[in-house]
Amino acid sequence: MKFNPLIKMLMAAAVVAAVPGVAAAKYPDHAIKIIVPAPPGGGIDIIARVVGEKLSTALGQPVVVDNRPGASNNLGTEMLANSKPDGYTIGIVGGSHNINKFLFKNLGWDPEKSFEPIVYSHEIPLVFAVYPKIPAKTLPELVTWMKAHPDEAKVATSGRGSAQEMAAEMFKLASGAPMLLIPYKGSSAAHPDLVAGRTMLYIDTVSAIQEQVKSGRVNAVAVSSSQRSKSLPEIPTAQEQGFKDYNANTNGGFLAPAGTPKEIVDKLNAEINKALKMPDVRQKLEAAGIEVQGGTPQDYAKVIRSDLDKWGKVIQQAGIQSE
Repeated sequence: MKFNPLIKMLMAAAVVAAVPGVAAAKYPDHAIKIIVPAPPGGGIDIIARVVGEKLSTALGQPVVVDNRPGASNNLGTEMLANSKPDGYTIGIVGGSHNINKFLFKNLGWDPEKSFEPIVYSHEIPLVFAVYPKIPAKTLPELVTWMKAHPDEAKVATSGRGSAQEMAAEMFKLASGAPMLLIPYKGSSAAHPDLVAGRTMLYIDTVSAIQEQVKSGRVNAVAVSSSQRSKSLPEIPTAQEQGFKDYNANTNGGFLAPAGTPKEIVDKLNAEINKALKMPDVRQKLEAAGIEVQGGTPQDYAKVIRSDLDKWGKVIQQAGIQSE
């Protein structure tokens, strides 16, 4: 039997269109890798490991966490963007994902075009941690002190593009207070100078700073998120203290490379959402200062777009140049 060329084309197209569906139906049939563009021990690494364990049980395949730190988280993120879009390599990103676009001219990835959002997994509030000898128990008092002591208003950050740096830049714009931002290589490097009074303020993640706060080595005068932290519920938000538009928490979620079949993205979304609702998962993450989220891929896409708008505006107003 002979088929005319049009029928042959239609049959071929039908076969090609069916391939992703067949692959999704068998998914997964081997190990899944979660790329973490940061060192072990940080917020997104904790989430990847806790959720990955549940994902492995649910899907019946090993889930391996692959830490790929470096280049302000760009190294691992670019690796994820260039991975095969088959659902066997996914990743989790943090706040820098929606910041680095404005700081680096030659990124090998785009925060929206290079990925398929899977699920918005987390928010991590930041804490305004103050050198305890400063007579400031509230955010307005801190601003007053900074304006009266401009030469001493030294603010630690965790380096270029970090959530800590962006939170400080946003606070500088919102308050009008003079600040000298001093970059450190992460929280562990910044904490000793804050405790010793060589810097006066560090806006750090709840997970990293909460022990310093609870021990009294630093004073917490505010949290950066729109709602109080579950880990430090006694600390008021910046919004409660008059900075009504201030919201500088770090957040993120799970992504797949662009082109990953929708059926696979939806399956991963469903299983990760189930994991995030498990009491033991929530307990482990909240103990680390991580606020559990969840939702649809579309929900996460909206968060990414909103954050790009927010941080793009802050970086422009602060006059920060890309490199």
